[in-house]
Amino acid sequence: KLAMEFPSEDIFLMTVSPVIKAITNFKQVSKALEEFDVEEQPSSLLEKRYPNIKVTQSGVKQLKSDEHKIFTEDGREYMYEKLCLCAGAKPKLIFEGNPYVLGIRDTDSAQAFQKNLAQAERIVVVGNGGIALELVYEIEGCEVIWAIKDKAIGNTFFDAGAAEFLIPKLTAEKQETPIECKRTKYTMEGSEKREGSVAASDKLGSALGPDWHEGLHLKGTKEFSHKVHIEILCEVKKIHLQQEFIQLQQTSLAFPKEEKSVEPDEVLWPVYVELTNGKIYGCDFIVSATGVVPNVKPFLDGNNFAVGEDGGLKVDKHMHTSLPDIYAAGDICTASWEPSPVWHQMRLWTQARQMGWYAAKCMAADALGESVDLDFSFELFAHVTKFFNYKVVVLGKYNAQGLGLDHELMLRCTKGQEYVKVVMQNGRMMGAVLIGETDLEETFENLILNQMDLSAYGEDLLNPDIDIEDYFD
Repeated sequence: KLAMEFPSEDIFLMTVSPVIKAITNFKQVSKALEEFDVEEQPSSLLEKRYPNIKVTQSGVKQLKSDEHKIFTEDGREYMYEKLCLCAGAKPKLIFEGNPYVLGIRDTDSAQAFQKNLAQAERIVVVGNGGIALELVYEIEGCEVIWAIKDKAIGNTFFDAGAAEFLIPKLTAEKQETPIECKRTKYTMEGSEKREGSVAASDKLGSALGPDWHEGLHLKGTKEFSHKVHIEILCEVKKIHLQQEFIQLQQTSLAFPKEEKSVEPDEVLWPVYVELTNGKIYGCDFIVSATGVVPNVKPFLDGNNFAVGEDGGLKVDKHMHTSLPDIYAAGDICTASWEPSPVWHQMRLWTQARQMGWYAAKCMAADALGESVDLDFSFELFAHVTKFFNYKVVVLGKYNAQGLGLDHELMLRCTKGQEYVKVVMQNGRMMGAVLIGETDLEETFENLILNQMDLSAYGEDLLNPDIDIEDYFD
């Protein structure tokens, strides 16, 4: 966007990665919902398309904001008039520096994971967000112990009801022909040749798009399909290497079987996970899918940035950080303006794209001395994705975030087909979760945006015999 607005200005893009992420097949599904694929492309394509963009493949070593200078790892320095920091976030590892702990967030780490999985008989997955959900669903032929700190799976996106709706899919044999997936296959050029060590996840790659697991063969060594055991309300207390575990003289547990009580394990594993509920499981390795932390470290030293509680660089409603001429967008930033009552920040691809586009708009407006209004995409939280092969749409305060006890939920569920939940407050719709092909997203989006009083409709709002779209067209 900046390159289009300022064709005669030089625009530098600094990135550690040899590829850039491009948005393709963009589709505006409704006013607030958008679908797109995330594709890796060589940076030369961007330079060809916009001659005023120069891509530098190097990490940033230091920022000197008072001098308006950036120093890169390869020893060069660059002066800037305006700077936008879009360095994303990195995986929040449960234990740093343990070779048996893999963090998954980017293409490189997904590749390392696939290599390890080929030899694995049992893994432990820790985390309860989107990546953990997808992983557990996609892995076949390998025992999975899934440790979550919540009562129900997928806590970031769902409530316990939606989790119950999805759980049968975990134990069902998967269809042999997976439903055609429209998004990207992830490959990194030359990554096969470059054997990275397991613990090389501190090298930051670019974040995965919504279908990162497509095209990765997530199959372990065993010949069965799904074997998942969920340990709820627990976290990892300690990780023991094999020798330490033998010295502990503790008992580890076999993979739980439905009919039997818990048995001790006869097998010796490379690594052992001790959970806060007292149970110990051996495994081949541990996948840490416990979310991300904003990647602010290279920029903080010597610069007085205001930082949010979640560790991101605070930005105002024009994407300015607290330092002059420096903007931030995407996972690295923390939205610090007074948000719309039905929007909240979440570190997702959709928001990263919207923020990047809007930050460029703000930088252009500032350079030209114009004013700019807060973008419409910040009016309503809206995200569409896929879990367990179901289409999933989340709108507004879909988990009643920040509404306290002053709200009610309405549900409609057809087993194996659809799950519809709306969050109501004072007769107005504040949020919704739609799983399956419900075709309700546009209607509900409008009802949340226009805050119409729906008290008169009562339970009929979700009555499947009433065509709700006709009411509110």
